[in-house]
Amino acid sequence: MKIAVILKKTIILVLVLLVPGFLYYLLVSKGKNRYLNLPVYGPKTVLKTTHKVGHNDVPDTLYHTLPDFKLTDQDGNTVTPKTFSKKIFIANFFYTHCKGLCDQMNTSINQLATGYAVSKMVYFVSISVDPQRDSVKALKNYANIIKPPSARWLFLTGDTASIYSLAHNGFLVNALQAGKDNFIYSDKLMLIDEDMRIRGYYSGASTSDMIKLGDEIKVLIKEEVLKNDTPMY
Repeated sequence: MKIAVILKKTIILVLVLLVPGFLYYLLVSKGKNRYLNLPVYGPKTVLKTTHKVGHNDVPDTLYHTLPDFKLTDQDGNTVTPKTFSKKIFIANFFYTHCKGLCDQMNTSINQLATGYAVSKMVYFVSISVDPQRDSVKALKNYANIIKPPSARWLFLTGDTASIYSLAHNGFLVNALQAGKDNFIYSDKLMLIDEDMRIRGYYSGASTSDMIKLGDEIKVLIKEEVLKNDTPMY
């Protein structure tokens, strides 16, 4: 009986010692990324060209990316895709007169932004669906109330046509004005990689989604760092 107990304890000890090392080897082996990358959302086109994966020729894929855009932040700075060169960002839509849902999303973003306040690689971008009222000055006042934990949380405005087109054709979410003080827009936060591809959608009102987003930001950082061999902070 004692032999069985000792044997059982020995097996458990071996597993405790070996499994973490084995998992680590699966995740990172010889400096190469071994885990599954996050999916890429949106339409995609399989090209006729190929690339090598091991000994196999794999078709190249052209993924959906955000179109070019030119918006303005709360400090009057122009923001374009180049602003996020070798960065990742989390985007959402809002407007300053919104209550309820926007407050929930602000709370969620604030918690995430606080956790990544020291990371120069991660930005947060809140785009107004009410640009006629949400001028640069209005966004600055709003930001002063929110008190972002870092300068990398940007509140953006622009012209209505550009913003709605960016929502529909870029982020692939709803954004429109249905009437006075009535805006229809998505509660999703979108995770965007440095190639302007959508890597995840998360409800700003869902605690479980926010936990998932926090985890997947780390996964995407790791992916980009290994791809570019750049520092994480």
